[in-house]
Amino acid sequence: MIKKLVLVFVTIFTFQTYAQENTASPYSFYGIGSLKFKGTVENRSMGGLSIYTDSIHVNLRNPASYAGDNLELWNNESRPVKFTVGGSHSSINLESDVSEGSTSSTTFDYLAMNVPMGKFGFGFGLVPYTAVGYKLEDVNDDGDISNRFTGEGGVNKAFLGFAYRIKKGFSVGVDAQYNFGNIENSSIIYRYDSDGLPLLNQSKESNRSDLSGLNFNFGVSYKSMITEKLELVTGLTYMPKHTLVSKNTRDLSTVVVSDTGTDSEISSVSVDLESVGLHQTDLTIPSKFSFGAGIGAPRKWFVGTEFTSQKTGDFSNPLYSSSSTTYEDASTISIGGFYIPQYNSYTSYLKRMVYRAGLHQEKTGLNINGQSIEEFGMSFGVGLPLTGGISNANLGLEIGKRGTKNSNLIQENFINLHISLSLNDRWFEKRKYN
Repeated sequence: MIKKLVLVFVTIFTFQTYAQENTASPYSFYGIGSLKFKGTVENRSMGGLSIYTDSIHVNLRNPASYAGDNLELWNNESRPVKFTVGGSHSSINLESDVSEGSTSSTTFDYLAMNVPMGKFGFGFGLVPYTAVGYKLEDVNDDGDISNRFTGEGGVNKAFLGFAYRIKKGFSVGVDAQYNFGNIENSSIIYRYDSDGLPLLNQSKESNRSDLSGLNFNFGVSYKSMITEKLELVTGLTYMPKHTLVSKNTRDLSTVVVSDTGTDSEISSVSVDLESVGLHQTDLTIPSKFSFGAGIGAPRKWFVGTEFTSQKTGDFSNPLYSSSSTTYEDASTISIGGFYIPQYNSYTSYLKRMVYRAGLHQEKTGLNINGQSIEEFGMSFGVGLPLTGGISNANLGLEIGKRGTKNSNLIQENFINLHISLSLNDRWFEKRKYN
């Protein structure tokens, strides 16, 4: 057990040591950033499918998974305590009608633990929810920079959830999620003299929002054998609409911008946001609903589909607004599954591996210049059994695109690499002898 915990903390330290920005997407400029949390590596390797639950993997998107059926391996007396930690690396190629570039980011994605308690179970952990990380420039008709925008930060979720197994294969659960984080952004307005040369001093606006709030996520999971060999798996989650409190500050500065793009502040003044009712604002986070179903043979194969809908049109942020940007309802369709050649093979490691694949089509809910921003991705992954049989490492690969080159926008072509550890151990065991 101690060796496993040490391994978890070493992994976390590694991810944090080499982490850069949480994201490198220009679309993180909008709202409270790009959605960062999309589930575990196992979920994302199946196109984002989160309906499948079992006894050795933590499912962070459906709290009903914290309770479940005991292992036959342990005489149906208990199920393991589960740990999971994951991170990812993203490489993005950015394309517009006039130029292209590339960027990358390496991030920590989640840390969680699930503890069984008879028919009950509870889970807790930490996940980055949204991420902000961009450096954008506007140019004027002469091809010179007119504005430079930068941003960083994001929102995290610390969660604690409980679940109850009503009967074999049927469980319900709820997560209490505390959201916290901050977002910083700035913009520099470039001015030029009559000869087209940049002025020595430029104007800069800097904003910071400290965000916090509580929300709940409810889940249901149901599994049942419909034939002697086939199992039906269904899952449902619902997150009600909630509010994040945003405490805001704004500074106006005079700066000198160097040839490398760095700026040095000469003077600064704080804006009195309280006088205009913007020192503290409420951000409405829309409700979210998902439902999915699939069939498979236990410990052999599974295929399913899931639909997620979010009322993103209800999102509001009084501090920032843009006439070119609107929000519309978001939706995602995921299709995926896995295959295990022979889970208990003694002769072939490759036969014990889990092979995953899937795809997803997402309407993000962001509309810019009349263009709906959508995302499409294909994913692949493998689960690598570790010593003991019930712990594993998971590798995933996502290839896809987000956005469009229409209406002077940017298309992102991304490749995401994911890695996680799913560690399991038995803490509770009935005594055979007194």
